[in-house]
Amino acid sequence: MREINVKEIIPIVRKLCIDANYYIGEDVILKLKEFNKKEESETGKGVISILLENYELAAKEQMPSCQDTGIAVIFIELGQDVHLVGGDFISAINEGVRRGYKDGYLRKSMVDDPIIERKNTKDNTPAIIYTDIVPGDKIKITVAPKGGGSENMSEVKMMKAADGIEGVIEFVVDRVKRSGGNPCPPIVVGIGLGGNFEQSALLAKKSLLRPLTEKNDNPIWSKYEDLMLEKINDLGIGPQGLGGRTTALAVHILSKPCHIASMPVAVNIQCHAARHKTAII
Repeated sequence: MREINVKEIIPIVRKLCIDANYYIGEDVILKLKEFNKKEESETGKGVISILLENYELAAKEQMPSCQDTGIAVIFIELGQDVHLVGGDFISAINEGVRRGYKDGYLRKSMVDDPIIERKNTKDNTPAIIYTDIVPGDKIKITVAPKGGGSENMSEVKMMKAADGIEGVIEFVVDRVKRSGGNPCPPIVVGIGLGGNFEQSALLAKKSLLRPLTEKNDNPIWSKYEDLMLEKINDLGIGPQGLGGRTTALAVHILSKPCHIASMPVAVNIQCHAARHKTAII
């Protein structure tokens, strides 16, 4: 059994919140450069070049790459041989978010009530935290700031088994088409298949953590990811919705078993920055 004081978590979460907003992943940069070489629209090429310049300036000047610094979505893999001491685990994570958004001059976007009063909490807490218990004696923390524009274009649909993969493809492509330029394309399309209503949505969001340069481990899903990416880019929405063939950089699928009467499908759309950073304690 390994003992970890929750106070160790606070500075790590703080740094992850800042780094995720300042430093865009190398996988994103590589994909944008790859798509820029084959983009047919001069406007699209120009937009991608501006995005790449923006990433470079954000890192150099130590400032957020986007004004919407997002909800702090945090994925925890907690080793079952870890004994947490020194306080409350969730409170420590939220304190890290609080400090990160303050010290990094990141926009605070959380409101305390979803409908009536909608008062800003002024520190971007509470974070949205998902915890998985895994073998081992380490804690893996991934902070994935999620902007409102892309999140608002996401959707869950309880489909029939008879709809098949053709129905899934139609739903996903239509969801992107209806989204247009709202989620700040070029986007990453996360798809959750199976489980139940809520697990499909979580699978879709988790799928966005996979590096854009990595293929799906399942060759069947990898084939359908490529097919959907092609269909999405044929829509002509293009970078920032201004036209072109680079509407999406990748499609990612995660799947789980489901009930015989159900076929849940979730689409979670991510903006071009695909922000997330990970640390292991």
